[in-house]
Amino acid sequence: MKKPLIFLLFVASIVGACGSPRPGVNSASSPSDALKTVERPRRIANLMATRGEQDAAAPTLKIVEPAANATISGAIVKVKLEIAGDLKGYKPHMDMETKMGNHIHVILDNQPYEAFYNLDSEFELRNVADGEHTLRVFPSRPWHESYKNEGAFQMVKFTVKNGGDAKKPTTTANGNTMATPEGKDMKMSLAGNVDAAKPLLTFSRPKGEYKDDDANAIMIDFWLANAKLIGDGGEYRVKYTVDNGEAKFIEKWEPLWLTGWTSGRHVVALELVDREGKTVDNGGYNTTARDFMVLK
Repeated sequence: MKKPLIFLLFVASIVGACGSPRPGVNSASSPSDALKTVERPRRIANLMATRGEQDAAAPTLKIVEPAANATISGAIVKVKLEIAGDLKGYKPHMDMETKMGNHIHVILDNQPYEAFYNLDSEFELRNVADGEHTLRVFPSRPWHESYKNEGAFQMVKFTVKNGGDAKKPTTTANGNTMATPEGKDMKMSLAGNVDAAKPLLTFSRPKGEYKDDDANAIMIDFWLANAKLIGDGGEYRVKYTVDNGEAKFIEKWEPLWLTGWTSGRHVVALELVDREGKTVDNGGYNTTARDFMVLK
């Protein structure tokens, strides 16, 4: 009677040795192998058709605050941006009915971006830790596809002293909790040793939760500074994996739309590599993974 039990334990040990999916990641039947590249979804193409010349715009940004190499006292970092360039009607705003609109992606260090919809209002990053930080910004369309023209991407470094504690809410001097509409409680993080003159990959999408029509085709998008991909006449590629699956490569700087997603949590990793497939490092930011949810 003991032999069947021993056999089952032996089989279990073999399966365990072969590895198991990461907890919470939907890797049944290798979903990454089932994903297919598709054209921009029809609903996005239809939305573009209603926007006039906006998608041919070339918006440029300037970071007014925080100033480059500034030292900020306290846990709250105010972000102020100015937009210019050939806008063709492009303006950050949120439609209150659809909760969509043009916006700016604001990235503290290498955290997921926060969306900034109204440049005339105040935008704060709260609970920012002591130490050196980087801020990266670039303009986006309502469906989070970035504008990739020269001058769209900006980055500054700054230092925080007497910063925040992520375990506690940031408060005013009289003890009131800060609650401005655009205030963002940030996870504790510090800048990598980033060189603004070297090739830099900034992860943008996917992010968050996808459901209904948004779950049918999901976009991979990023910002690439100081480098060109092979398909654009350069020396680099972007390696991507889905749920630790087979590595594939992006050779032209444009959004990649993938369909065939299963319900559940997924992870996309992006990495900037050279022609030989070697990682091009820049403060650790050129290799980034993000998890997101697909609900079907």
